[in-house]
Amino acid sequence: MVRSLLAFFIFFLAVSCKETKTEYSLEKGTWRAALEVQDDEILPFIFEVNDNGTLTIFNAEEHIEVDEIEIDGDSIIIKAPVFEGYLAGKFVDNKTIKGDFIKESLDRIVPFTLTHGNNERFKIAEKTSNSISGNWETVFSPNIEEDRYIAKGMFRQNENGIVTGTFRTTTGDYRYLEGVLDGSELSLSAFDGGHAFLFKATVTDSTMNGVFYSGNHFKEPFVAKRNENYELPSDYSLTYLKEGYDKFEFSFPDIDGNMISLSDDRFKDKVILVQILGSWCPNCLDETKFYAPFYKANKNRGLEIVGLNFEYAKTEEKAYKSMNRLAEKIDVTYPLLLAQYGTSDKKTAAEKLPMLNHIISYPTTIYIDKKGNVRKIHTGYNGPATGEKHLEFKKEFTEFIDVLLAE
Repeated sequence: MVRSLLAFFIFFLAVSCKETKTEYSLEKGTWRAALEVQDDEILPFIFEVNDNGTLTIFNAEEHIEVDEIEIDGDSIIIKAPVFEGYLAGKFVDNKTIKGDFIKESLDRIVPFTLTHGNNERFKIAEKTSNSISGNWETVFSPNIEEDRYIAKGMFRQNENGIVTGTFRTTTGDYRYLEGVLDGSELSLSAFDGGHAFLFKATVTDSTMNGVFYSGNHFKEPFVAKRNENYELPSDYSLTYLKEGYDKFEFSFPDIDGNMISLSDDRFKDKVILVQILGSWCPNCLDETKFYAPFYKANKNRGLEIVGLNFEYAKTEEKAYKSMNRLAEKIDVTYPLLLAQYGTSDKKTAAEKLPMLNHIISYPTTIYIDKKGNVRKIHTGYNGPATGEKHLEFKKEFTEFIDVLLAE
């Protein structure tokens, strides 16, 4: 009898002390993400959980659809398309998640908090009559010569103080930025699953003085002055063939390990675009989204495109995985070749292509005619966030390719 009572007591204690596992799910509706960067600053972005369980990240006019979401108990992983970075967190409750934004190949970890029901990217405490709408002549790292570079700020501000636009540089743009002008304080942010950008500045009617943060690993100052007529140097004047070279050549493996070079039969008597890119690069993604359908529509006219990927993934296997992910997500049907892995350093990349004066931007595109002559080289990419500049580029691009194909 005593043994029976003792056994029953042990069984009852085990059952009563057993932890009940809570099942969590992402609440439908709007969430605010807050990433912790340097100087105690918060980098926010907004996303919405849809009825079908997917979510949409919002950056101004950009809407990024995310369907790679894994929930296991109180743990969650959210991975946006193409890029390696992901959000890994734990539910505090059904309306709060804490965790880290992780980029494994670069050993970068940025803490975050996700909060349900908050759709306010930045607060506006003080309305202002000032407006930053228009063009701004900008210099990043103005006091450090080796780090200094120029940019053009292009912004629109509505009557509620909401600001959208981007900074366009000689090597690309900072994509879709969104934020507010709170009194004299400007705050802009963007998040795409691979990159987290925050711009903070004090603004007058004609000047800006601020700091640019990329995740929590990098920051630099910038200054700007209003200049409606400001233009950057030509995209076609920055990269060129060195003296003594009249051809562009390479030999690198494709995703299946086959060595590809411009001497291959598939490129004979074709117009060729050689795209220098990385699967981690936001401007490269924008460019690839344009090139992929353009190639499908024009390959039967004698156009070839080949991508030379410079990947920072630590191993060859992971580099190929990143390239495959890009190809699958964007439906890239032209060959992507692995030119380099383990680093995206531009000086190291330039050693692989010694005929170029330098590589200063991912992406860079080399235009080659049917006779194998380099006709021009385009540095960077003016993405859709640059508005009219993007439309202008696409028009010029299409017209020039038509000329080359007709020769």
